[in-house]
Amino acid sequence: MQTFTPGGAALLMAAFVMTADAGESSSKPFKLHTRRRVADNNAHQPAKYQTIEKTVEWNPKQTAIVICDMWDDHWCQGAARRVAELAGPMNKVVHAARRQGALIIHAPSSTVDFYQDTPQRLRAMNAAFARPPVPLSTDERWGTRWCWPDKQREPDLPIDDSDMGCDCAKKCQIRDAWTRQSAAIDIEPADAISDDGQEVYNLLEARGIKHVILMGVHLNMCVLGRPIGIRQLTYLGKDVVLMRDMTDTMYNSQKKPFVDHFTGTDLVIEHVEKYWCPTITSVGLVGGKPYKFQEDRRAPR
Repeated sequence: MQTFTPGGAALLMAAFVMTADAGESSSKPFKLHTRRRVADNNAHQPAKYQTIEKTVEWNPKQTAIVICDMWDDHWCQGAARRVAELAGPMNKVVHAARRQGALIIHAPSSTVDFYQDTPQRLRAMNAAFARPPVPLSTDERWGTRWCWPDKQREPDLPIDDSDMGCDCAKKCQIRDAWTRQSAAIDIEPADAISDDGQEVYNLLEARGIKHVILMGVHLNMCVLGRPIGIRQLTYLGKDVVLMRDMTDTMYNSQKKPFVDHFTGTDLVIEHVEKYWCPTITSVGLVGGKPYKFQEDRRAPR
């Protein structure tokens, strides 16, 4: 694991003399089992959805992983606890993808200045400009550009997050909590760091990247809405999937639809599968079983 300090470019430049995972890349394709939900429309009744599963093979060198907002802390104690738990398994997934040649983009929104002058930050800032096929969102929210819900494409989310989604017994006070990405997720020499939509698009185009795997938090907010998130990358024409066992939501189970936190997350995953993109699990990259949070005590489905 590499240690970052503000302005610590010298330390990071030295890291380039070390053996990087990217140097061990292979040509073996990613074999990913995708899931999406397709409407079976009938004019006389509301849309019903079929679950469609398909195995796809992606060239790792044409694939990027974007890690959204896996910060070092969070104003909600429950959210912070789940992010800390998720960071270790996510790091294993990232290492596996990197070894096969995928580009890893770390996107800890509104904290990228922590990494100023590092090679990974400069890599994103200095990538050659690529003109997007559609205008990027210019709206702002929470320190970055923002893609709001598209009412022509998607209905309201299936959970009520109007209270910001803290599920703790004693509600946490909203505060400025994060300063960087979780140190449990390694940032290696070949990676990039950005929370900017144009910078990320530049990186993807410069490397001929067609496929993007999104992971991180929180699905009902930042993973969908950030300028490096599902909505924006889909508008840009990228082949996007969500890694559904490497995400979480901000959902308070005392709000509609009054289900437990993890069922609420599953409902948002279904929303993504219906209106935006397929989902996958980490099994396609690291084997085993899909990751399950320790607090998720539901019976296997």
